[in-house]
Amino acid sequence: MSLCSKLRKGQVAVGLLIALAVSLLSSPALAQSDANPKWDLFLGYQWLHPGGSVPTAGGDPTAPTPFEVPDMPKGGGAAVTYNFDRHWGGEFDWGTNAGGNSSMPDAHETTFSVGPRFMARTDDANFFLHGMLSLNRLSVNGLNGSNGIGAILGGGMDLPIRKWLAFRLFEADYVWARHNYADYASEEFADLRRPSFEGVRLRTGLVFSWGGAVPLTPTAACTVQPTEVMAGEPITATVAVTNFNPKHTVTYAWTGNGGQVTGKDTTAQIDTNGVAPGSYTVTAHVTDAKEKKFNEASCTANFTVKPLPPKNPPSISISANPTSLQGGGTVSLSANCTSPDGVPVTVGAWTASSGSVSGNGNSATLNTGGASPGTITVGATCTDSRGLATPGSTQVTIENPPPPPPKASKLSQCDFPNKMKPWRVDNTCKAILDDVAKNLQQNPDGKLVIVGNADPGEKRKNLAAERAVNSKFYLTEGEAQQHIDPSRIEVRTGSGGTMTAEYWIVPPGATFDSTGTESVDESKVKNVPDHPKPMAKKKKKAM
Repeated sequence: MSLCSKLRKGQVAVGLLIALAVSLLSSPALAQSDANPKWDLFLGYQWLHPGGSVPTAGGDPTAPTPFEVPDMPKGGGAAVTYNFDRHWGGEFDWGTNAGGNSSMPDAHETTFSVGPRFMARTDDANFFLHGMLSLNRLSVNGLNGSNGIGAILGGGMDLPIRKWLAFRLFEADYVWARHNYADYASEEFADLRRPSFEGVRLRTGLVFSWGGAVPLTPTAACTVQPTEVMAGEPITATVAVTNFNPKHTVTYAWTGNGGQVTGKDTTAQIDTNGVAPGSYTVTAHVTDAKEKKFNEASCTANFTVKPLPPKNPPSISISANPTSLQGGGTVSLSANCTSPDGVPVTVGAWTASSGSVSGNGNSATLNTGGASPGTITVGATCTDSRGLATPGSTQVTIENPPPPPPKASKLSQCDFPNKMKPWRVDNTCKAILDDVAKNLQQNPDGKLVIVGNADPGEKRKNLAAERAVNSKFYLTEGEAQQHIDPSRIEVRTGSGGTMTAEYWIVPPGATFDSTGTESVDESKVKNVPDHPKPMAKKKKKAM
């Protein structure tokens, strides 16, 4: 056989291995199964294309033509593998083939191999690759049997039938070997002295498996939350499973003897509307339809429906601080909302008959701006989680506004027309002062402010002060004997620019606006008598 022919056959074998690897790695069924046996044994048919040539049969060194070893369709093979885990194993392989043609009627090839195997296990198929070193024994008619070193690289596909049995759909291997025929090949065919064989081996048959982990029984655990409810309150049930094949889709069926149970997967809802008080159960049944055995589990969980308590409405009390105030102020409002049945409550819908109320929850604020004197009713509503509501209210009093503060008022005034005695309190002024005294006597808590004025043309010093002081003197010590308490009278000078004295009544709580006036120092300005004593004549100097 020519070197080119050998290369072409080697390329075909390598191509088969590459196609096998691509199909294995790209298969959509490559999801791995968790189950694997400890041992497996292959027994089946084997076809072999040796892929090499030997020297002339009969050992004639002068023969001109080498002989290509023919295909060997008669054969069988066996392989036993110890699985370290679900992927890797150590494989021991034996294979033998026989065949011939008219030129070489008797040919045998036998291999003993050992090496690692990688297998990907799925629910529908198992794919494997292996690489082994081998002892290759080749016998052809006319030549002594030759033991050579070799290697086998390849893989295949098994179809599971039972847990312990599979059908090897195909196995395709590249078989390489090197032999020694130095005593048979002539110098002309020196390449046949130590020929290399690049062959292809195809197999099919049955795979028997045993050992491995004992399948675990699937289990299920059910829980409910909450475990106690009132009729009408919902319940959530859940199931947790173990020992099911995680690569399989399992189905869940929920049933119960209390309420309506709805659910398709690991969670179900229980509607307890209309369910009588008592204890009930909910059941989950889990099934793996792809498994023949150990494919189902069930569990139950208990829950209790309690009698409904009486529906008492909530109660509310509202307090205000302050409860009475002038209009325009603010009031702090507080509501105490409780349920005799112990259910959650909320406060809302604050209202006011006047003013404006703001806030939410248990606290609010009343703004009385614009409210008229009288009573304002403030209210709120207490509502529980069942929808029962109770209104509550309180009252706030808006007081009448206080009277305006008293003011000092000008009661009267006196004129001082006397040119000779411009300070003199004449009879007309005395009559006016008598009325002033009467007012002070009738209003013992009132006070009097006397403001004396002077015309700018009047040249007498302190004239305005004298008019005020003389008016006070008349009220306190004058001939009318009014005897008004001097401490109730204040004397001042003004800037009115008139020959007058003004009399201002200051009621209790009021103040006198002293703008434009000055207080009189009564220690310096004294009362001027109506008839002052004449001054003593100076004695004449002695002559």
